[in-house]
Amino acid sequence: MGKVAKVIELVGESSSSWQDAMEDAVREANKTMENITGVEVTNWTATVAGGKVNEYKVDVKIAFGVDSGGR
Repeated sequence: MGKVAKVIELVGESSSSWQDAMEDAVREANKTMENITGVEVTNWTATVAGGKVNEYKVDVKIAFGVDSGGR
């Protein structure tokens, strides 16, 4: 029997980097979901103020395993 995964979409934010934004999204998702198996970054954006990047944002898809009930 094959494995089954569910995918949710989140937006992570950080004032430091896109990496931190992605890791923050995974860390927050992990608080309420079990069995996270992967993350895909689908969009990278940032806001700029005074000629400098001041906030990094990533749209992510987070996959996690679900129990198929043994059927």
